[in-house]
Amino acid sequence: MSEGSAQRNFSMLADFYEFTMMGGYLESGHRDTVAVFDLFFRRIPDGGGFALFAGLEQVVQYLENLSFTQEDLEYFRSRGFSQTFLDYLRDFHFCCDVWSVPEGTPVFPNEPVITIRGPLLQAQLVETMTLLSVNFQSLIATKANRVVRASQGRTVVEFGSRRAQGVDAAVLGARAAYIAGCAGTANTMADSTLGIPAAGTMAHSWVQVFDTEYDAFRAYAQAYPDQCTLLVDTYNTLRSGIPNAIRVFNEVVLPKGYRPVAVRIDSGDLAYLSKRARAMLDKAGFRDVKIMASNSLDEYIIRDLLVQNAAIDIFGVGENLITSKSEPVFGGVYKLVASADKSGVLQPRIKISETVAKITVPGFKRPYRLYSRENGKALADYIALWEEPPVDDSRDMTIFDPHAIWKRKTVYGYVAKELQVQVFDKGRRCCDLPSVEDIRAACAAQVDTLWEESLRFEYPHRYYVDLSQTLWDTQQRLLRDMSLPQVDAAADIYKEEF
Repeated sequence: MSEGSAQRNFSMLADFYEFTMMGGYLESGHRDTVAVFDLFFRRIPDGGGFALFAGLEQVVQYLENLSFTQEDLEYFRSRGFSQTFLDYLRDFHFCCDVWSVPEGTPVFPNEPVITIRGPLLQAQLVETMTLLSVNFQSLIATKANRVVRASQGRTVVEFGSRRAQGVDAAVLGARAAYIAGCAGTANTMADSTLGIPAAGTMAHSWVQVFDTEYDAFRAYAQAYPDQCTLLVDTYNTLRSGIPNAIRVFNEVVLPKGYRPVAVRIDSGDLAYLSKRARAMLDKAGFRDVKIMASNSLDEYIIRDLLVQNAAIDIFGVGENLITSKSEPVFGGVYKLVASADKSGVLQPRIKISETVAKITVPGFKRPYRLYSRENGKALADYIALWEEPPVDDSRDMTIFDPHAIWKRKTVYGYVAKELQVQVFDKGRRCCDLPSVEDIRAACAAQVDTLWEESLRFEYPHRYYVDLSQTLWDTQQRLLRDMSLPQVDAAADIYKEEF
């Protein structure tokens, strides 16, 4: 992001309860208590086989700029916060440790994507902005990759700015889409500030301004002979649009020493029109001219168009991508998983719920991905407690489904790689952020490690995220030790009062 964008301060972008809890922690003696929070998600959007992680760069920028102005302090004073709290914010300096999965990595439910360890007050504060950044971009990246995979190697361009939910959604949505495999965007700001390649040609209004479609095409070709793409569906795609485009290609573009780039169809039966247009262009000697299609496309429409042998080379995908219209929420959550006891030793913490899916995996954890030595494919993810010895991938490993522990298998001939890298050490960034181009390349490489069965749009193979035996035992112990005593204590109070 540009220097100016990087300096945007979102310190006040937090749920109000995060500030009230901070004040309460100060008053209750938890100023120096160390805690660990995990950011993870519970379900893959659209019933897919995997999600793509994105948004880390914006989280880093946010954490590096955390500070509070005098105006912020006066606001909190007006809301009745104590002088102790105001003094804490005045001297605020972010000093947490942060680990994260690299952007562009395929991720799966219930594994820690970002882990933050540090003073409880600080780790609590950053919940909202961290979730906001990750949830949105991971959602759009996941959707965009589905669209890209549906195109079967054809070019996909993100077209959704005008339908995005606000400025940042338009720009950062373009970023997420590019990471996930889109070739570029229609958004100029995404190009100028983030380096996402922007492209564009004309709207129907360009054609309508001129007396004839031919005049409109001729004027555009004269202005941009080296990059001539013409929108051919303003009046009649086959009877006027394509014939006028061919005429202008011959009369303007070729004499100037260039080849035309493409025609674009934005309405009608895209399969039928593209095939007829292809035949007309080929007959006229323009076999190299691409056909671009747009009009409320998504991965399913693109898949169906290709099943019908549509002659489409480039897909422009807008609203259904930039809003992830089919499932517009990425369910990332941010939960406490460990906190220090009175002696300063980290203890695992668990959230228990009658909704089984909301029971958390406790403890300060280290996630791994196991890859086959034979073909490089991802076999499973494995989560262990930080204090456990590192995985020795020279030895066979027995893993099991934490939700159905009788399902076990032995993994051999594998390479174990830690999923997370450290990003902050006591509040100081300790790694370089890769360029968006590098993230994009890494994303493509990582998606290629997934089995084809995990890439299905409907009923994909379930990729397993397994817990170490020690971690599973810890979770079960806490479920036993924390749930019944808490319930019994509440029941005793109830009996006394009533």
